[in-house]
Amino acid sequence: MKEIQRILSFVRRAVDDYAMIAPGDRIAVGVSGGKDSLTLLAALAELRRFYPNPFEVVAISIDMGLPDMDFSAVEAFTRGYGVEWKQVKTDISNIIFNIRKEPNPCSLCAKMRRGALHAAAKESGCNKVALGHHFDDAVETFMLNLFFEGRIGTFSPVTYLSRQDLTVIRPLLYAQEKDIRYFARHAEIPVVTSTCPEDHATERENMKLLLKELEQKYPGLRHRLFGAICRGKIDGFRPTGRMPE
Repeated sequence: MKEIQRILSFVRRAVDDYAMIAPGDRIAVGVSGGKDSLTLLAALAELRRFYPNPFEVVAISIDMGLPDMDFSAVEAFTRGYGVEWKQVKTDISNIIFNIRKEPNPCSLCAKMRRGALHAAAKESGCNKVALGHHFDDAVETFMLNLFFEGRIGTFSPVTYLSRQDLTVIRPLLYAQEKDIRYFARHAEIPVVTSTCPEDHATERENMKLLLKELEQKYPGLRHRLFGAICRGKIDGFRPTGRMPE
């Protein structure tokens, strides 16, 4: 599939630059049904065919109990790449919206989903978890932390979780959202539309819009911010001499 070559080039570079994959790794890909996680799954499934370090891939989807969420197309897509797919049923939606009635549910939801994913990864014999965070996510997280917490930081390319004995990797780190969107459209990725009532009603979405406006006024701003993150060695980032195109 020629559409995936550009994504693969970004993934290969990130994996090499940050030593994300070692021989014998069994990697759980958190597949939400969105374009990012499905693109990551496709890329890692393709990468394992020729990467010098042999590794395995397992796809894990966390069902939060939201209504009208059909993962059947995701299962077919995953198995089409020869990847094992597991779905974990949870009561996260009911707990957050009905029992706790959280006024700001996103943080708790993310924490509960991570917990369920990590537990499922361990049960599946995985030593690593791959998440679909990309270039734009890194910049947006940096800005959100700066604006709302007054701190300099973002997520790490590679994070070891000592309590779970799991390593979290983010192989899409160099891929921009526009590249992922292009691949998802041309590869006919079976994206599952979220039915979460808080979808697109977040500060992250507002930051995405703000950065878009600033980028129009100051072209190349996101790349300069990403470069600053790398040069500042913020949260495990480091300068590689190879910026995303």
